[in-house]
Amino acid sequence: MSEPRQTLTATVPDSAAGRRFDAVLAELFPDYSRSRLAAWIKSGDARLNGQEVRPRDPVRGGESVELNVVLDTQTHAEAEDIALNILYEDAEVIVIDKPAGLVVHPGAGNPAGTLVNALLHHDPSLASLPRAGIVHRLDKDTSGVMVVARTLPAHTSLVDQLSEREVHRQYLAVVVGALVSGGTANAPIDRHPRDRLRMGVRDDGKDAVTHYRLRERFRAHTLLECRLETGRTHQIRVHMQHLKHPIIGDPLYGGPLKLPKGATDGLVEALRGFKRQALHAETLEFVHPVSGEPVRCSAAVPADMLHLLAELRADTRAAVEAGR
Repeated sequence: MSEPRQTLTATVPDSAAGRRFDAVLAELFPDYSRSRLAAWIKSGDARLNGQEVRPRDPVRGGESVELNVVLDTQTHAEAEDIALNILYEDAEVIVIDKPAGLVVHPGAGNPAGTLVNALLHHDPSLASLPRAGIVHRLDKDTSGVMVVARTLPAHTSLVDQLSEREVHRQYLAVVVGALVSGGTANAPIDRHPRDRLRMGVRDDGKDAVTHYRLRERFRAHTLLECRLETGRTHQIRVHMQHLKHPIIGDPLYGGPLKLPKGATDGLVEALRGFKRQALHAETLEFVHPVSGEPVRCSAAVPADMLHLLAELRADTRAAVEAGR
């Protein structure tokens, strides 16, 4: 069954005469993000005096505006009692520490047992929001911080902050190779031309920028601190592969397992046993949608990555002691 349509109306103020329709629409309906409003204009669901217009068309003032739209709520998902590790919570937002292995959205292969199901159990009112309030995602096997909106204005604010690149997103990644310096990966990303499960660097892709710096260097691997300037699907994973330093354990972009020469038994076991990408969303900082104050949350490095890092340190020490 399709979602019911809702009709929202407003009148263009005389003071808006000569301004672009999309800019005026954003002021008349501040609960919705600019990207969503722009999509409604282009689809003909946002009309001026009953007529389809372009986003850049000027208004005269006094016209009627009508939105006849589907507000894509999350009512089809069931609430499930799944534990959440909540780092921060108030009336507007929830910040969680997502464990590796938890899928964010229900889908064909994962109809239940997802973060959305858990959120709907924690707060049933999230069913009235797009995607149950989720404004960004982490891959199933990436752990760490995520923010969820609890109201439509908060959702709009967070979506706009993300689109304006105002949200600070910092990750930890353990990659193959001993890097000597940090840098910036500025390479456009889009769907892989042949493998639809993967993304790839493409000249005709979407702008993608990842800044990275060395957090800790091992004998044949590096712990990187990565900061997202954009938020493309699989961005850090794709960029690290593009730089020839794929993330350890990455099933899509990691390539064959490479063991350092003379590696300790502990490191060999840790590398062979690490079956997910060694990627963790460590810190998230955004402006609170109501107070305007910065909110900064960090998630502790999970046990499997801590064990991997401990074995990498032990291998490096053993190599130094052996004079390798």
